[in-house]
Amino acid sequence: MEKILISSCLLGTPVRYDGTGVQLLHPQIMTWQQQKLIVPFCPEVAGGLPTPRDPAEISNDKVITNIGDDVTAEFKLGARKALQLCQQHNIRFALLKESSPSCGRNTIYDGSHSGTKVKGMGLTAALLTQHGIEVYSEQQMPALVQALA
Repeated sequence: MEKILISSCLLGTPVRYDGTGVQLLHPQIMTWQQQKLIVPFCPEVAGGLPTPRDPAEISNDKVITNIGDDVTAEFKLGARKALQLCQQHNIRFALLKESSPSCGRNTIYDGSHSGTKVKGMGLTAALLTQHGIEVYSEQQMPALVQALA
């Protein structure tokens, strides 16, 4: 069986910007945990950002917090560390948190900090995809399960 990179927050780990996790309760996750196939990872924490932290969104190819701090370097470092981890463990599949400026697979926030979502990918999701790793969001669990079957 293949190992899967999974956003730590989806496993309930309190690493999101607001200090919470958003545990994905899906029977397949429990099975993968029992089989020791899950590699948990939070690119934002790996990139050096604290928990909790100011919310950030992608704007003009930069990641900017709601108070105007540029955290692009931390987000890029986290993305590179995610890629290195995938390469180290021969991971070809990732399950990442939708709409995150790191992990968003199909949507991200528009950069205005107004709660508006747009089509797009977070930095980590984009980098993994560029290197041939199949990225799924928590909303695409059935497709991921099928891809791994």
